[in-house]
Amino acid sequence: MSREPPPYARPRPGVQPPYLHREYGSTVKRAPSRALLPLQQTLSEITGPRFRDEPELVDLTRQGKGEALGQRIIVAGRLLEEGGRPLPRALIELWQCNAAGRYLHGKDQHDAPLDPNFTGVGRAITNEKGEYRFLTILPGAYPWRNTANAWRPAHIHFSVFGPAFASRLVTQMYFPGDPLLPLDPIYNSVPDEAARRRLVSAYDPALSEAEYALGYRFDVVLRGRESTPFEDDR
Repeated sequence: MSREPPPYARPRPGVQPPYLHREYGSTVKRAPSRALLPLQQTLSEITGPRFRDEPELVDLTRQGKGEALGQRIIVAGRLLEEGGRPLPRALIELWQCNAAGRYLHGKDQHDAPLDPNFTGVGRAITNEKGEYRFLTILPGAYPWRNTANAWRPAHIHFSVFGPAFASRLVTQMYFPGDPLLPLDPIYNSVPDEAARRRLVSAYDPALSEAEYALGYRFDVVLRGRESTPFEDDR
């Protein structure tokens, strides 16, 4: 006879990706070989900063003198605690590559064009219902040399900050029906199939704007049985 986990229990084994996942080659060098040591946070890290309110819609498609190239998409959702409780006034940050599959970063040497009107970075504050909303561009797939002919599926990186920068969780959002998902070792580093599905956004026609942008919904759940897998949730 199974029992329900106690409130605020740590995620079940298999829900979060391990530090070492050999199919993801970089973790072989990056994964810690010894037990981690806790570092005490300073008062300023615990108590600040306080995030100011920002407009409801954060537009990433006009970050230069013109409009970014690519398929416009609206990415929206809610930031939730266990039991579906909304988390207001939290900072959500996203970053992504452009429509050609290239990041605006000096180490990205992918043979694809940069977009002078797209930085790929945006920040929003959740409202009283825990909601956020971005207008951005559908990111492209890109090669990443994990194995021969390896391509990352289209994805958007998310950071969720609590009341201080020291309380940060990182995850990735994917798109439904992407043929690269079954081949991606980062996506598949989450052992639990149901948890992996929570990383995939849902197309929402009600969120789409006619003749302008497709809508994708992505809720982020901080903990509990339906929690989103995070990169640093340990």
